[in-house]
Amino acid sequence: RFARAGAAFGYPMLSLLLASSPSFTARPLPPPRARCTPDVLMAAVFIDGEAGTTGLQVRGRLSTRDDIDLITLPEESRKDPAARAEAINKADAVILCLPDAAAIEAAALVAADNDRTVLIDASTAHRTNAEWAYGFPELSGAQRSKIAASKRIANPGCYATGFISLLGPLVGAGAVRREARLVTSAVSGYSGGGNPLIAVYEGAEHEPWGAYGFSLSHKHLPEMAAFSGLDRPPIFMPAVGDFAQGMVVSVPLHYDSDLEPAFAEGEGVGERLHAALAAHYADEHFVSVMSLGEEAWKEEGLLERGAFLRPDALNDSNHLQIFVYCNDAARTCVVAARLDNLGKGASGAAVQNLNIALGLDERTSLE
Repeated sequence: RFARAGAAFGYPMLSLLLASSPSFTARPLPPPRARCTPDVLMAAVFIDGEAGTTGLQVRGRLSTRDDIDLITLPEESRKDPAARAEAINKADAVILCLPDAAAIEAAALVAADNDRTVLIDASTAHRTNAEWAYGFPELSGAQRSKIAASKRIANPGCYATGFISLLGPLVGAGAVRREARLVTSAVSGYSGGGNPLIAVYEGAEHEPWGAYGFSLSHKHLPEMAAFSGLDRPPIFMPAVGDFAQGMVVSVPLHYDSDLEPAFAEGEGVGERLHAALAAHYADEHFVSVMSLGEEAWKEEGLLERGAFLRPDALNDSNHLQIFVYCNDAARTCVVAARLDNLGKGASGAAVQNLNIALGLDERTSLE
């Protein structure tokens, strides 16, 4: 059971549709970053695939907003290509919460003369496609603008979000070598495996914990390499635990083999690694770099019973926390990211990207 569900673990495995009300009238979008203004009070949004975990959470975050008009299809039309195409082309923005092949098919339903509708794809299908903006706004100073200007946005994978949040700034700051041969481990809540794995873990008998991904070809690896700045992906060792939501992604670093020689010289290497991450995210709302090291975490109450870093502390939020702990004497360090696999790792990121694409405060419905 675990192998069957785990094979698809990595977002998303969803399939249902929302769509249009009888009174809906399509309207053109203003330019990026000014799409919702006093003259355009509501944006029409179609969620193509809401039966799974991500789609349901996206709908939940949008359903109470007075600046979003959710387009909904009747149940009997949810798999009708003509009805879906009509909904997609009426919408100002579409969030695709579908398996990869279905997401590709849905993207092809956009009419050739429709240069207005924004697509946000939560599947793996378009994440390394140069024609799609990668939907991690905190990636660099320019990434938010790329998302705002694009009609095609690829939502990051949950594991990839954690990994890239750690390595992207460190490679960019000249701390970690592009040629570093890294290993990363991660543990996620079982909701990341979609309805099949949820059924296993919420059934009568199930594993307490399980490692998977033994082919070493997890589908998040291409984006991990493409957006971390590394010249190749890490060896990735994912696992799922007996908890619904939450995730910790950890990357060990050896000063002498993984860091740039000039960066690794002298004392205080761990402090410099921490400072590089803190500087990168200094102005970000959703990504926070926590104090350096275990003793500080204990003082700040960040560890369960003063010892354990819980993976589920950020559940139902779009926040991501970065932890750095080092042993300068041993010349080793670990950087770790904690996030909600269904929040910043999926639905929260989709809504954040939607807000940016529509020119809204990106924190809307994410607090």
